[in-house]
Formats: sequence, structure tokens, C-alpha cells
Amino acid sequence: MSNLILNCEILNHVLEGKKITFQDAIDVFNISRCNPAELFNTAQILRNTNKKNIVTFSKKVFFNIVNLCRDVCSYCTYKAEPGEPKLSMMNKNDVVQLALLAKKYRCVEALFVTGERPEERYDGARKWLKDNGFSSTAEYLVSCSEIALENGLFPHTNAGNLTKNEMNDLRKTNSSVGLMLENSSERFLEKNMPHQFAPSKKPKERLRVLENAGELGIPMTTGILIGIGETENEIIESIFAIKKIHDRFGNIQEIILQNFQPKIDTIMSDFPPVAENYFKRIVALTRIIMPEMNIQIPPNLSPKSYQSFLSVGINDWGGISPLTPDYVNPEFLWPRIQNVEENCQKEGFELKARFPVYPEFFSFVDSKIRDKMSEIQDDEGFVKREYWK
Repeated sequence: MSNLILNCEILNHVLEGKKITFQDAIDVFNISRCNPAELFNTAQILRNTNKKNIVTFSKKVFFNIVNLCRDVCSYCTYKAEPGEPKLSMMNKNDVVQLALLAKKYRCVEALFVTGERPEERYDGARKWLKDNGFSSTAEYLVSCSEIALENGLFPHTNAGNLTKNEMNDLRKTNSSVGLMLENSSERFLEKNMPHQFAPSKKPKERLRVLENAGELGIPMTTGILIGIGETENEIIESIFAIKKIHDRFGNIQEIILQNFQPKIDTIMSDFPPVAENYFKRIVALTRIIMPEMNIQIPPNLSPKSYQSFLSVGINDWGGISPLTPDYVNPEFLWPRIQNVEENCQKEGFELKARFPVYPEFFSFVDSKIRDKMSEIQDDEGFVKREYWK
């Protein structure tokens, strides 16, 4: 059987509602290297079938709570060391003031981000927590989330490998939680690899966090970092690892596909950025593997071409802030929401603002949070247009 016939047969089976196997995914991806048109077209059909012409985003404010971190990743500039100008350690008053300002900007999501358990490595982090009345970063995040909710914002926390008990505490104040898998291959922990000095990036530990979230019924955002030295098989294995958890628990609400961008002053500064066609093939393949999944690319990391990804299967832009920078990628500015909407309309799509949790996952959310969401929610479960505009 020729590659072209094999490719068409596999993709037709997907369009008929049949699940793609791991080997089928490898075959489709390999065949698409020279001619990705059929892959892209199939992904677009599946997105249109499952998501219609709606593209979503979350209007957010980024709370950079503490960027000390026990890990060292070869590509990261988010992590700070004591004494550096970029060091952030937000006390409760800082959180209150930013929450009040975010409300004026009509933000919906309060994104809480921290380094990985900084109190395990830094005496200053332990003292800072003690001064705020807490023994752990996770405990402090619960208090910060309560402040956000009191001020009409809806928390979404990214704080690394939280324990099951910590996530259970956060679920009372968070509409969703996030943890990037990045990649399921243990190879990235080896010598001279990106996660050699990042113990929290062990795939088994990250997958266990996703499984714990599933057992707790917490809507979870996860994703893959593309372009850090992975093989094509490792990318596909990572997508299937996420799929396996979602098939079991049904709580993975979104997959972020994040393209690596090299940063100065990092070990991987000389690595090239991800080739766009390679990135698009991965995006489209993810849609093929998980047709009903919400799939996001960050628009600020593809500033000149993000709208072109609408033709390969995505349906979400993630969080966009009119107020705070992307502290993880500060050199890449958020696009203006008005410009994103105009670009969506040019491609035939309608932009809608969502909560940190997608409408189809509302049943997972604590009733008190749902009651607050209902105050600014439209009939489809999105944020009322007159609220976010």
C-alpha cells in the first residue's frame, strides 16, 4: 500500500469517528513531512465538527507570586535567584492591590504562578512564607486564591508538582489547575539534557499529579513543550500519555502546545526556534489523536503567524493579559485582544472569552465558585461579551 493511500485510509477512519492508534499516528506524521495538506485538512474538519467556528481565550492577570525555584531548566528565564532585580515575592497586600487593578481592567482569570517549592531550597523563601503566616507555598496559594475570588476573579494555579492533599485544598478556591507535562520521556533527565537539574520534571511524577487531579475531579490544563530536543516519537508518546489519563478520568480540559523560543543567558540560547511547519504538524496531529480536546497555542510565541494555526485545528489562545506581562516569556508581548479578535474574524471565526475552566467542565467546579461565575456567564457558558469588552 502506498503512503498516500495509507494516509487517506487512516485519516478517513478518524473522520468516521474511529480512534487512531499509536502506530497510525506515527505513520500519518511521517507521511505528512513532505505533504501535510491532508493532515491539516482533517484536523480542521475535526475542529469545526467539535468546536464549530468559536475560538476562545481567557482574559487574565498574571500573579507572579514567587519565582524562586528548586529546579534549574536549561531553557528557563523565569527562575530568579536571591538579589536579582527580577525576583518576585508578592505579599498579601501586593495580591490585593493587583486583584483590584485587574478588576478595573475587567480581567476574569487570576493566574497564580510560582517556582517549584522554593521553600525547599531557599531560606529566604521559608522566612517570607513565615512572615506571611504560612508554612508552604501551596498553603499561601489557597489564601491568595481566596483574595482573588473575593475580588471577582477566578483562580487558576500553576505551581508545579502539587500533592493530592494540596490540590484538594486548592479545588475549593480554584476553578482549574495547570501542570505542563512538557514531555513524557525520561531521556530529558539525562546528563546535558534540559531537565538534568530539574527533579520536578520527572515524567512519572508529573503524570502522577495529573492522575491525582483526575481522582479528585479537578479540571486540569496540561501540555507539551516542543523543540527542546525531542524526537518525533517522543512527542507522539507524550500526547498519548495525556490521552490515556483523559480517557480514564475525563478531566483534562485543555492541551497547550508550546513552541520553544530560545532565550539569552540560558544554556539553550543557541537552540533554534521551532520550525513552523513542524509545529503545525504536531498541532494537527494532536487534534487527530484527541478530536474533542481543547487545543491551545500561545499567540505571543508565534506573533507573526498565530492566526494561521486556526487552519490546523486549534480552538483556543489561552490567557491574554491587558495588564501584566508573560513572566515566563517576558520578551514576547501579549497581542492586543482587539487585534486577536480582528484576526479571528478575518479567518471566519468568532472570538469568545471563557473562564479558566471550559463550559463542558463546569460540573467539576465547586458550587460556590460556580455561583460567582454565573453572575457574568452567558447562555453558552462563556463570559458575557459586555463584561470583557
